[in-house]
Amino acid sequence: MNHPYERLSPERILDAVESRGFEVNGSLLPLNSYENRVLQVGLEDAPPLIAKFYRPRRWTDEAILEDHHFSLELADQEIPVVPPLVDTDGQSLFEYQGFRFALYARQGGRCPNLENPDDLQWIGRFIGRIHAVGAARPFAHRETLTPQTLGWSALEFLENSDFLTPDVRHSYLALCRELLTHIDGWFRKQDYRPLRLHGDCHPGNILWTDQGPHFVDMDDCRNGPAIQDLWMLLSGDRREMTLQLGELLEGYRLFHDFDTRELALMEPLRTLRLIHYSAWLARRWDDPAFPRAFTWFGDSAYWQEQLAILEQQKRTLEAPPLLLY
Repeated sequence: MNHPYERLSPERILDAVESRGFEVNGSLLPLNSYENRVLQVGLEDAPPLIAKFYRPRRWTDEAILEDHHFSLELADQEIPVVPPLVDTDGQSLFEYQGFRFALYARQGGRCPNLENPDDLQWIGRFIGRIHAVGAARPFAHRETLTPQTLGWSALEFLENSDFLTPDVRHSYLALCRELLTHIDGWFRKQDYRPLRLHGDCHPGNILWTDQGPHFVDMDDCRNGPAIQDLWMLLSGDRREMTLQLGELLEGYRLFHDFDTRELALMEPLRTLRLIHYSAWLARRWDDPAFPRAFTWFGDSAYWQEQLAILEQQKRTLEAPPLLLY
Protein backbone atom coordinates (compact mmCIF):
# COMPACT_ATOMS: atom_id res chain seq x y z
CA MET A 1 0.00 0.00 0.00
CA ASN A 2 1.36 3.42 -0.92
CA HIS A 3 2.08 5.87 1.86
CA PRO A 4 0.40 9.31 1.59
CA TYR A 5 3.79 11.06 1.54
CA GLU A 6 4.60 9.34 -1.75
CA ARG A 7 2.18 11.84 -3.35
CA LEU A 8 4.16 14.77 -1.92
CA SER A 9 6.32 15.34 -4.99
CA PRO A 10 8.74 18.26 -5.35
CA GLU A 11 6.33 19.84 -7.83
CA ARG A 12 3.46 19.60 -5.36
CA ILE A 13 5.58 21.14 -2.60
CA LEU A 14 6.53 24.08 -4.78
CA ASP A 15 2.96 24.54 -5.98
CA ALA A 16 1.72 24.51 -2.37
CA VAL A 17 4.12 27.29 -1.39
CA GLU A 18 3.24 29.29 -4.49
CA SER A 19 -0.45 28.91 -3.60
CA ARG A 20 0.25 31.17 -0.61
CA GLY A 21 1.52 33.96 -2.85
CA PHE A 22 5.27 33.25 -2.80
CA GLU A 23 7.38 33.10 -5.96
CA VAL A 24 9.59 30.02 -5.68
CA ASN A 25 12.85 29.57 -7.58
CA GLY A 26 12.66 25.77 -7.77
CA SER A 27 15.25 24.92 -5.10
CA LEU A 28 14.33 22.46 -2.34
CA LEU A 29 16.45 21.23 0.54
CA PRO A 30 14.95 18.46 2.72
CA LEU A 31 15.70 19.00 6.41
CA ASN A 32 16.22 16.43 9.13
CA SER A 33 12.65 15.48 9.95
CA TYR A 34 10.83 12.15 9.71
CA GLU A 35 7.57 12.66 11.58
CA ASN A 36 6.64 15.43 9.17
CA ARG A 37 8.21 16.54 5.90
CA VAL A 38 10.16 19.75 6.43
CA LEU A 39 11.98 21.47 3.59
CA GLN A 40 13.79 24.68 2.85
CA VAL A 41 12.18 26.30 -0.17
CA GLY A 42 14.06 28.86 -2.22
CA LEU A 43 12.28 32.06 -3.23
CA GLU A 44 12.91 34.59 -5.97
CA ASP A 45 14.50 37.77 -4.57
CA ALA A 46 13.79 36.81 -0.95
CA PRO A 47 15.31 34.59 1.76
CA PRO A 48 14.21 30.94 1.71
CA LEU A 49 11.21 29.72 3.69
CA ILE A 50 10.78 26.57 5.72
CA ALA A 51 7.72 24.53 4.69
CA LYS A 52 6.36 21.93 7.08
CA PHE A 53 3.94 19.35 5.66
CA TYR A 54 2.11 17.58 8.46
CA ARG A 55 1.90 13.81 8.63
CA PRO A 56 -1.61 12.89 7.46
CA ARG A 57 -4.01 11.71 10.17
CA ARG A 58 -1.62 12.41 13.05
CA TRP A 59 -3.07 15.62 14.50
CA THR A 60 -6.45 17.27 14.18
CA ASP A 61 -6.56 20.80 12.79
CA GLU A 62 -7.43 22.02 16.29
CA ALA A 63 -4.34 20.37 17.77
CA ILE A 64 -2.06 21.84 15.10
CA LEU A 65 -3.52 25.29 15.64
CA GLU A 66 -2.91 25.01 19.39
CA ASP A 67 0.76 24.43 18.57
CA HIS A 68 0.71 27.51 16.32
CA HIS A 69 -1.12 29.71 18.81
CA PHE A 70 1.25 28.71 21.63
CA SER A 71 4.28 29.54 19.47
CA LEU A 72 2.78 32.89 18.49
CA GLU A 73 1.88 33.62 22.11
CA LEU A 74 5.49 32.98 23.13
CA ALA A 75 6.85 35.09 20.27
CA ASP A 76 4.55 37.95 21.33
CA GLN A 77 6.33 37.82 24.71
CA GLU A 78 9.68 38.10 22.88
CA ILE A 79 10.59 34.53 23.79
CA PRO A 80 12.86 33.18 21.02
CA VAL A 81 10.76 30.52 19.36
CA VAL A 82 10.15 30.18 15.62
CA PRO A 83 6.41 30.69 15.06
CA PRO A 84 4.54 29.96 11.83
CA LEU A 85 3.92 32.73 9.36
CA VAL A 86 0.42 34.19 9.48
CA ASP A 87 -1.33 35.51 6.38
CA THR A 88 -3.42 38.66 6.11
CA ASP A 89 -6.51 36.72 7.19
CA GLY A 90 -4.81 35.55 10.38
CA GLN A 91 -4.40 31.98 9.09
CA SER A 92 -1.30 29.88 9.79
CA LEU A 93 -2.46 26.40 8.72
CA PHE A 94 -2.95 25.84 5.01
CA GLU A 95 -4.11 22.99 2.78
CA TYR A 96 -3.07 22.00 -0.72
CA GLN A 97 -4.31 18.89 -2.55
CA GLY A 98 -4.89 16.97 0.64
CA PHE A 99 -1.76 18.08 2.54
CA ARG A 100 -1.84 20.43 5.49
CA PHE A 101 1.20 22.67 5.81
CA ALA A 102 2.65 25.70 7.54
CA LEU A 103 5.41 28.13 6.57
CA TYR A 104 8.20 29.49 8.74
CA ALA A 105 10.99 32.01 8.42
CA ARG A 106 14.37 30.31 8.14
CA GLN A 107 16.37 30.77 11.32
CA GLY A 108 19.58 28.79 11.46
CA GLY A 109 22.00 28.21 14.28
CA ARG A 110 24.41 25.77 15.84
CA CYS A 111 24.07 23.27 18.64
CA PRO A 112 24.22 24.78 22.14
CA ASN A 113 27.30 24.23 24.30
CA LEU A 114 25.77 22.41 27.23
CA GLU A 115 29.14 22.27 28.98
CA ASN A 116 29.09 26.05 29.43
CA PRO A 117 27.32 27.04 32.70
CA ASP A 118 26.44 30.48 31.33
CA ASP A 119 24.75 28.94 28.30
CA LEU A 120 22.81 26.53 30.50
CA GLN A 121 21.56 29.41 32.61
CA TRP A 122 20.60 31.31 29.45
CA ILE A 123 18.59 28.33 28.20
CA GLY A 124 17.06 27.90 31.66
CA ARG A 125 15.85 31.50 31.67
CA PHE A 126 14.00 31.02 28.41
CA ILE A 127 12.49 27.68 29.46
CA GLY A 128 11.31 29.39 32.63
CA ARG A 129 9.67 32.09 30.53
CA ILE A 130 8.07 29.46 28.26
CA HIS A 131 6.63 27.72 31.32
CA ALA A 132 5.41 30.98 32.85
CA VAL A 133 3.31 31.49 29.71
CA GLY A 134 2.42 27.79 29.54
CA ALA A 135 1.08 27.81 33.09
CA ALA A 136 -1.65 30.31 32.21
CA ARG A 137 -4.00 27.63 30.81
CA PRO A 138 -3.80 24.05 29.52
CA PHE A 139 -3.99 22.79 25.97
CA ALA A 140 -7.51 21.67 25.15
CA HIS A 141 -6.82 19.60 22.01
CA ARG A 142 -3.28 18.30 22.52
CA GLU A 143 -2.53 15.27 24.65
CA THR A 144 -1.26 15.25 28.22
CA LEU A 145 1.96 13.41 28.97
CA THR A 146 1.11 10.41 31.16
CA PRO A 147 2.34 6.83 31.50
CA GLN A 148 -0.70 5.83 29.43
CA THR A 149 -0.16 8.21 26.52
CA LEU A 150 3.60 7.74 26.29
CA GLY A 151 4.15 4.25 27.68
CA TRP A 152 1.23 1.82 27.91
CA SER A 153 -0.11 2.76 24.48
CA ALA A 154 3.35 2.11 23.01
CA LEU A 155 3.61 -1.24 24.74
CA GLU A 156 0.16 -2.26 23.51
CA PHE A 157 1.18 -1.50 19.94
CA LEU A 158 4.39 -3.51 20.20
CA GLU A 159 2.61 -6.41 21.87
CA ASN A 160 0.13 -6.62 18.98
CA SER A 161 2.75 -6.29 16.26
CA ASP A 162 5.35 -8.61 14.75
CA PHE A 163 8.33 -6.31 15.32
CA LEU A 164 9.64 -7.95 18.48
CA THR A 165 11.91 -10.90 17.67
CA PRO A 166 11.06 -14.23 19.35
CA ASP A 167 14.29 -14.38 21.38
CA VAL A 168 13.45 -11.25 23.39
CA ARG A 169 9.70 -10.88 23.01
CA HIS A 170 8.65 -12.34 26.36
CA SER A 171 11.49 -10.72 28.35
CA TYR A 172 11.02 -7.29 26.74
CA LEU A 173 7.25 -7.19 27.22
CA ALA A 174 7.48 -8.46 30.81
CA LEU A 175 10.13 -5.89 31.71
CA CYS A 176 8.14 -3.06 30.12
CA ARG A 177 5.02 -4.05 32.05
CA GLU A 178 7.02 -4.11 35.28
CA LEU A 179 8.59 -0.72 34.61
CA LEU A 180 5.32 0.91 33.56
CA THR A 181 3.51 -0.42 36.62
CA HIS A 182 6.15 1.21 38.84
CA ILE A 183 6.01 4.42 36.80
CA ASP A 184 2.23 4.55 37.26
CA GLY A 185 2.89 4.58 40.98
CA TRP A 186 5.44 7.38 40.77
CA PHE A 187 3.09 9.55 38.75
CA ARG A 188 0.25 8.94 41.21
CA LYS A 189 2.49 9.98 44.12
CA GLN A 190 3.73 13.20 42.50
CA ASP A 191 1.35 16.10 42.96
CA TYR A 192 2.44 18.37 40.10
CA ARG A 193 0.64 21.00 38.07
CA PRO A 194 0.70 20.21 34.34
CA LEU A 195 1.92 23.03 32.10
CA ARG A 196 1.88 23.66 28.39
CA LEU A 197 5.35 22.40 27.43
CA HIS A 198 7.67 22.44 24.45
CA GLY A 199 7.48 18.68 24.97
CA ASP A 200 10.58 17.64 22.99
CA CYS A 201 13.22 19.99 24.36
CA HIS A 202 16.38 18.11 23.43
CA PRO A 203 19.58 19.87 22.26
CA GLY A 204 18.71 19.38 18.58
CA ASN A 205 15.64 21.58 19.03
CA ILE A 206 17.66 24.47 20.48
CA LEU A 207 19.69 26.46 17.96
CA TRP A 208 22.36 28.92 19.06
CA THR A 209 23.44 32.17 17.42
CA ASP A 210 25.42 35.17 18.64
CA GLN A 211 22.12 36.43 20.08
CA GLY A 212 21.71 33.28 22.17
CA PRO A 213 19.31 30.31 21.93
CA HIS A 214 16.08 29.95 20.04
CA PHE A 215 13.67 27.04 20.21
CA VAL A 216 12.31 25.17 17.20
CA ASP A 217 9.90 22.31 16.45
CA MET A 218 6.92 22.67 18.77
CA ASP A 219 5.25 19.69 17.07
CA ASP A 220 5.26 17.65 20.30
CA CYS A 221 4.03 20.40 22.61
CA ARG A 222 1.64 19.00 25.20
CA ASN A 223 0.53 19.30 28.81
CA GLY A 224 2.89 17.77 31.35
CA PRO A 225 5.35 18.27 34.22
CA ALA A 226 7.96 21.02 33.94
CA ILE A 227 10.84 18.55 34.30
CA GLN A 228 9.99 17.14 30.84
CA ASP A 229 11.52 20.25 29.24
CA LEU A 230 14.66 20.02 31.36
CA TRP A 231 15.81 16.43 31.70
CA MET A 232 16.74 15.89 28.03
CA LEU A 233 19.37 18.65 28.36
CA LEU A 234 21.27 16.67 31.03
CA SER A 235 24.00 14.15 30.29
CA GLY A 236 26.86 12.33 31.94
CA ASP A 237 26.99 10.73 35.37
CA ARG A 238 24.86 11.64 38.36
CA ARG A 239 27.21 14.37 39.57
CA GLU A 240 27.45 15.98 36.13
CA MET A 241 23.68 15.95 35.65
CA THR A 242 23.18 17.50 39.10
CA LEU A 243 25.54 20.35 38.25
CA GLN A 244 23.91 20.91 34.85
CA LEU A 245 20.43 20.91 36.38
CA GLY A 246 21.55 23.43 38.99
CA GLU A 247 22.71 25.82 36.27
CA LEU A 248 19.49 25.39 34.27
CA LEU A 249 17.35 26.04 37.32
CA GLU A 250 19.38 29.06 38.38
CA GLY A 251 18.15 30.73 35.20
CA TYR A 252 14.74 29.06 35.19
CA ARG A 253 13.76 30.24 38.68
CA LEU A 254 14.20 33.87 37.72
CA PHE A 255 10.93 33.55 35.78
CA HIS A 256 9.06 30.52 37.11
CA ASP A 257 8.96 28.40 40.23
CA PHE A 258 10.20 24.83 40.06
CA ASP A 259 8.83 22.14 42.36
CA THR A 260 11.82 19.94 43.25
CA ARG A 261 9.46 17.01 43.89
CA GLU A 262 9.28 16.68 40.10
CA LEU A 263 12.89 15.43 40.10
CA ALA A 264 11.43 12.03 41.04
CA LEU A 265 9.80 11.94 37.57
CA MET A 266 13.02 12.44 35.60
CA GLU A 267 14.04 8.79 35.20
CA PRO A 268 10.43 7.59 34.78
CA LEU A 269 10.13 10.09 31.91
CA ARG A 270 13.37 8.82 30.38
CA THR A 271 12.03 5.25 30.59
CA LEU A 272 8.75 6.24 28.94
CA ARG A 273 10.68 7.88 26.11
CA LEU A 274 12.76 4.75 25.51
CA ILE A 275 9.66 2.56 25.18
CA HIS A 276 7.81 5.16 23.15
CA TYR A 277 10.71 5.55 20.69
CA SER A 278 10.71 1.87 19.73
CA ALA A 279 6.95 1.93 19.21
CA TRP A 280 7.23 5.15 17.20
CA LEU A 281 9.64 3.49 14.77
CA ALA A 282 7.35 0.47 14.46
CA ARG A 283 4.25 2.60 13.91
CA ARG A 284 5.96 4.55 11.12
CA TRP A 285 7.47 1.56 9.31
CA ASP A 286 4.99 1.85 6.44
CA ASP A 287 6.54 5.22 5.60
CA PRO A 288 9.34 4.43 3.10
CA ALA A 289 11.59 7.04 4.71
CA PHE A 290 11.84 4.98 7.89
CA PRO A 291 13.30 1.70 6.55
CA ARG A 292 15.80 3.77 4.56
CA ALA A 293 16.89 5.88 7.54
CA PHE A 294 16.67 3.36 10.39
CA THR A 295 18.15 0.25 8.78
CA TRP A 296 19.20 -1.09 12.20
CA PHE A 297 15.68 -1.15 13.63
CA GLY A 298 13.80 -4.34 14.39
CA ASP A 299 16.46 -7.04 14.22
CA SER A 300 17.48 -9.17 17.17
CA ALA A 301 20.52 -7.02 17.96
CA TYR A 302 18.30 -3.93 18.28
CA TRP A 303 15.89 -5.58 20.71
CA GLN A 304 18.73 -7.14 22.72
CA GLU A 305 20.24 -3.70 23.09
CA GLN A 306 16.90 -2.18 24.12
CA LEU A 307 16.39 -4.93 26.68
CA ALA A 308 19.83 -4.21 28.16
CA ILE A 309 19.13 -0.47 28.25
CA LEU A 310 15.81 -1.01 30.04
CA GLU A 311 17.45 -3.40 32.52
CA GLN A 312 19.95 -0.65 33.34
CA GLN A 313 17.10 1.84 33.52
CA LYS A 314 15.34 -0.41 36.05
CA ARG A 315 18.41 -0.16 38.32
CA THR A 316 18.49 3.62 37.84
CA LEU A 317 14.84 3.89 38.79
CA GLU A 318 15.59 2.09 42.06
CA ALA A 319 18.16 4.76 43.03
CA PRO A 320 17.14 8.00 44.78
CA PRO A 321 16.31 10.90 42.44
CA LEU A 322 18.74 13.73 41.82
CA LEU A 323 19.13 16.17 44.70
CA LEU A 324 20.14 19.79 44.15
CA TYR A 325 23.13 21.04 46.11
